[in-house]
Amino acid sequence: MLQTVSEWFFWERLWLPGNVSWSDLEDTEGRIYAKASQLYAALPCALCMLLVRFVFERFLATPLADVWGIRDKIRPAVERNPLLENYFCDQARIPSQADVTALCKKTSWSERRIQSWFRRRRNQERPGLRKRFCEASWRCVFYFFAFVYGVLALYDKPWFYNLKEVWAGFPKQSMLPSQYWYYMLEMGFYISLLLSLSFDVKRKDFKEQVIHHTATLTLLSFSWVSNYIRIGTIVMALHDCADILLEGAKVFNYAKWRKTANTMFVVFTALFMGTRVIIFPFWIIHCTWVYPLELFPPFFGYYFFNVMLVVLQMLHIYWAVLISRMFFKCVFSTLEGDDRSDEDEEDSDSQKERNHKSSHKNGPEARGRATGH
Repeated sequence: MLQTVSEWFFWERLWLPGNVSWSDLEDTEGRIYAKASQLYAALPCALCMLLVRFVFERFLATPLADVWGIRDKIRPAVERNPLLENYFCDQARIPSQADVTALCKKTSWSERRIQSWFRRRRNQERPGLRKRFCEASWRCVFYFFAFVYGVLALYDKPWFYNLKEVWAGFPKQSMLPSQYWYYMLEMGFYISLLLSLSFDVKRKDFKEQVIHHTATLTLLSFSWVSNYIRIGTIVMALHDCADILLEGAKVFNYAKWRKTANTMFVVFTALFMGTRVIIFPFWIIHCTWVYPLELFPPFFGYYFFNVMLVVLQMLHIYWAVLISRMFFKCVFSTLEGDDRSDEDEEDSDSQKERNHKSSHKNGPEARGRATGH
């Protein structure tokens, strides 16, 4: 049965044009082709990425956070209540109004006290500022080195300047060592992101992140097996260049370097819109949609690859909307963080206590100072 599934999965008509077979892509002297079995190397690469990330965050990002004075916000303690804790863990993090009323009867607490307890309990589950700083630092450093490596792997290639060269001799295009390591680096990184989603900073676009990482890994795997490697490396470099500025802007924002963060974010917005809203659909997708038809009739792999690129483009448009909202906050007010992040909820009771203390502190004594007494 496994043999039958394998034969069907690697059926040539799924992966290759009609006039090409797997035998045409066997290694010969001076020509090496990508193999599906080589993708297994991405798994140990992902584990290495997780290890490098741990070392980086522990011994570089955390000390840097100490130097810049980045501290986690002090959160009010949560009163011990087994009944509410069981409800929070087993039923819902945000109770309905009917459930709040029922919990009031069971605990003899007021409705305001119940709601305050759930706000404080939810805040306990949210990552602190230092964790966000370390995560953004790691991603910024990775995207920087990945982009530099991508440029070094592409700058002297003719298909980097003329997209029609992407399909010259396709699919009988020999794999280069720089392409192999670029793919393993990127695939290892995205697999590590999927593995770490459960303990990374959870954002409002969590589901979109899962879709993005899955679509990216699917595209990379398919492009590797089908020898779409040239266009694959261009797509990776195109994505990495803008992500450097986004993560860098968050790093400086957490460090309260507001002007630097806002400047980087403005540049990031322009670069994101240029690369992912203009270049990606009108150059990259045009290259994969139109140029191949000049060489061979469409096949399943042609349609599959382009559909996955369109899925990525839909995510780009979704994120372009979020980024536009953040851009207007940056320009007209102050960028306080990632608009996708799950921010702490303000505790109304503790806020009232602070205001009450402030009114006493700034009462007669402050008025006396203001009048010169």
